[in-house]
Amino acid sequence: MTDNEPRFENCKPLLIAGVRGHFSAASWEGISAQWQRFELHMDKIPGQVGRAAYGLCFAVPGGIDYLSGVEVSGTADLSTEFNCVRIPAQKYAILPYEEHVSKLRNALDIIWHKWLPASGYKVARAGAGTPDFFERYGEGFDPRTGEGDIEVWIPIQS
Repeated sequence: MTDNEPRFENCKPLLIAGVRGHFSAASWEGISAQWQRFELHMDKIPGQVGRAAYGLCFAVPGGIDYLSGVEVSGTADLSTEFNCVRIPAQKYAILPYEEHVSKLRNALDIIWHKWLPASGYKVARAGAGTPDFFERYGEGFDPRTGEGDIEVWIPIQS
């Protein structure tokens, strides 16, 4: 994780479009291959908003569903290969991450098992079909080096 303090933000609703896969502890490494497939579409997605990318995490029995995507303004012109997820407006604890993306899983364990219980915050559950949390890869993230401008966004109760 990082020694930086989290910041807190009320975020507008987001519409994220991308590719989704299911991963277990045994197949966790497949997430990077999913990102590589998705990167071929970056900057060519109809209605793409900004340059940030998002990794949406959904806890499901036997592992996680993970969506690699970008914010879009609508779904009308999207290819059927993309999944779309609407995230409602809500408050987030935003934790900056400053190491190589390959170590993010370790940081997530620390966030969920140490930081969150000690923080006094409770996770907000927005409802079925919404992610449990997401990773945001800002414009400063370099996919070639796997470093820069990564944040973990956890929805919290106000």
